[in-house]
Amino acid sequence: MKAEVISLSGEKIKEIELPSFFSDEIREDIVQKVFEAQKTAHPYGPDPEAGRKHSASGRIRHIRHKWRSAYGRGISRIPRKTMWRRGTQFYWIGAEISGTRGGRRAHGPKILQFVDYKKINKKELILALKSAIASTGKEEVVSKRYGTINKKLRKFPLVVESKISSAKSKELSSLIGKMLGDNKNIAEKQKSLRSGRGKLRGRKYKVSQGLLIVTGNEENLKTKIFDSKKVKDLQIDDFYPLGRITVYTESAVKDLSSIGVKNKQEKEK
Repeated sequence: MKAEVISLSGEKIKEIELPSFFSDEIREDIVQKVFEAQKTAHPYGPDPEAGRKHSASGRIRHIRHKWRSAYGRGISRIPRKTMWRRGTQFYWIGAEISGTRGGRRAHGPKILQFVDYKKINKKELILALKSAIASTGKEEVVSKRYGTINKKLRKFPLVVESKISSAKSKELSSLIGKMLGDNKNIAEKQKSLRSGRGKLRGRKYKVSQGLLIVTGNEENLKTKIFDSKKVKDLQIDDFYPLGRITVYTESAVKDLSSIGVKNKQEKEK
């Protein structure tokens, strides 16, 4: 399977051979299995300052001639907060520790006990990643994900010359516009205000995924308009749901051939 290489001016300059897994069957069942296994739960935990929001400072000491000491009073050495004082006399009550009224819990809930980590086989992980990458080269899968996409697009997958890594944001935006035409609005990340109570819980905005640019392991692309990742950092959630519009650099296509090869070589050793 071959792909067209597009220059920064938006013109076809040559064709290159794609890795063999672009022609393989897309295993959506394996991709979904790995995606569900790699989900990271974000349970709500207790406030780190729970039981410590008071004026009690330090532990009371039994030492003579020291301000705020408990010398000769016959009271325990625990943090206390002052309710009232007359000169050097205090009325204070215990605070903060679990044995006091309103204090913190002795053994509060640990967040890690709520997180359920699932294991996945290495072969399944590699197969799922290859299938997710291959889905970006299937027009029917891309069209299925984007219902409003215009059919007049270049042949997938989209590959550009490696000079894009040194391009400025304006040049990059112009190139994506030439490649996608009327579908450029799908490629750009859209930020919108969330409706409902989520605004009060640290989730005020929603941001769409937009287009992904995959660069080679030795390339560095700096842009805030689109998401960009190196081949070695690719994960399943970068492509899920399958069919995300993705642009590969020429160098990235060469590095894609090394996916799964390293693990195979380590196994042979």
